[in-house]
Amino acid sequence: MNLEPCHSTSAPAAIGPYSQAIRAGNLLFCSGQIALDPSTMQMVGDTAAAQAEQVMKNLAAVLKAGGAGLNQVVRTTIYLVSMADFASVNEVYGKHFGAHKPARATVAVKELPKGGLVEIDCIAAL
Repeated sequence: MNLEPCHSTSAPAAIGPYSQAIRAGNLLFCSGQIALDPSTMQMVGDTAAAQAEQVMKNLAAVLKAGGAGLNQVVRTTIYLVSMADFASVNEVYGKHFGAHKPARATVAVKELPKGGLVEIDCIAAL
C-alpha cells in the first residue's frame, strides 16, 4: 500500500517528527491538532472552547490538503486536560461538524504540547 504524507500551510507545521496527515488507500489519518496559529506557531485562546475553535480550523485545513472535509470524518479522538471543559468543547465541536456525527472518544490527559487545553485527531474516508 502506498502511504502519502499530506501537508497544509494553512495548518501549523508539525512540531515533531510526524506528518500532519498520511493518506493510506481510501483513508486519511490526521495527526492531533492543538490551537497553534499556523502563521505565528503561537497558541490561540486561553480557554478550551477558544482553543477548540482554532483546533477545528487546523483540522479542517489538514483534511482539505488530504482531499477530504469534516463531512468525511469517520472517527475522532478529543484529548482534554480537564473534563470540566467537556461541555464547552462539545459545543464548538458540534458547531463545526453540524449534523454529521463521527464516532468519537474523549480522553482526559495530564498535559498537552505547548500547554494546550484540547487536542483533536481524526480519521477520514476519501
